[in-house]
Amino acid sequence: MSSPKRPADIYLRFLQLTEALRGLPSLPALDPLEERILAIVARAMQDEERLSVRDMMAKKELGAPATLHSRLTSMREKGWIMLSDTEDTRRKQIELTQAALLHFDKLSKCLLQAAKQN
Repeated sequence: MSSPKRPADIYLRFLQLTEALRGLPSLPALDPLEERILAIVARAMQDEERLSVRDMMAKKELGAPATLHSRLTSMREKGWIMLSDTEDTRRKQIELTQAALLHFDKLSKCLLQAAKQN
């Protein structure tokens, strides 16, 4: 492959590298809505913001609360997120699992590799 000529080539190379990650035995795949939820949880953790199940269900752009609840349950079963207790036992905090954090580490390495090949 010749060296990238446009900035978009870096992103396209990144996508190619991340496709290779999908074949590795790690966590089960996410559907597109679950990927959006994962990104929201990751950004909240990065910003050191608390994100409860109730907060997530209030995000109308993600769909109906029942749909979100089923996706959160699915993501927990797949090992991407965990729910932890808060001061109010009725509220659960959404957090990334260690495996999800390792996945983001791998994505970061793909991005750095794609940029380095420019």
